[in-house]
Amino acid sequence: MLDKFALLGFGPEGWGWALLQGAAVTISIALATLPFGLALGLLVALGKRSDNALLRGLSTLYTTIFRGVPELLTLYIIYFGIQIVLQQLWQKFGLPGSFSMPPFVAGMVALGVVLSAFSSEVWVGALNSIQKGQREAAAALGLSKAQAFRLVVLPQLIRVALPGLGNNWMVLLKETSLVSVITLPDIMFITTRANVVTKEPFLFFGAAMLIYLFFSLVSARTIDGLERRANRGFAAFGGATR
Repeated sequence: MLDKFALLGFGPEGWGWALLQGAAVTISIALATLPFGLALGLLVALGKRSDNALLRGLSTLYTTIFRGVPELLTLYIIYFGIQIVLQQLWQKFGLPGSFSMPPFVAGMVALGVVLSAFSSEVWVGALNSIQKGQREAAAALGLSKAQAFRLVVLPQLIRVALPGLGNNWMVLLKETSLVSVITLPDIMFITTRANVVTKEPFLFFGAAMLIYLFFSLVSARTIDGLERRANRGFAAFGGATR
């Protein structure tokens, strides 16, 4: 038993350093995807509430596609399909060398578009909770639409959307395991490789489970802290004013 656990160590035969590197890749791609996916999701949400019928239709179509297509299929389409298209365009324009999409970028884009589709629904719900009178009051104060959104709407929007966005983050953290199929050396890639070499599936997949649980527990505590901070001023005034 002790010999088995030595495989998780940092010695010559241990996989400890490789597991740490895999954990770093996992958290890196999750953190890189988060701002991209949430910002894109906010833009999609604004499109769904636009007065322009075409923009509303395109935004709805976007969320329908990326909420309905499996995440793994989206990853394959972006990594293999789009890479082939860009390579053909590269050759068509006679550019030197060849185009190759890094697995990290492909994983970030694929997970980002899926995150944006789901987070857009959270943003829409939060936008609907902001009273129209607040925008009118901002306009009466001489604020432009951009200033009103940044100074009046956005702070409230984040507070209302934070629980839903926190749930999106937890899902994203688990979905990063999909990037192992495009040879990105994340936790799942390293543990699968370690299992093939050592024939110890319970040991290494159990270690992967504990690493994901650790990330989830830290994330849950962080999200709870952010929610308390966001609601601090709101609670001080006795809640929403109707």
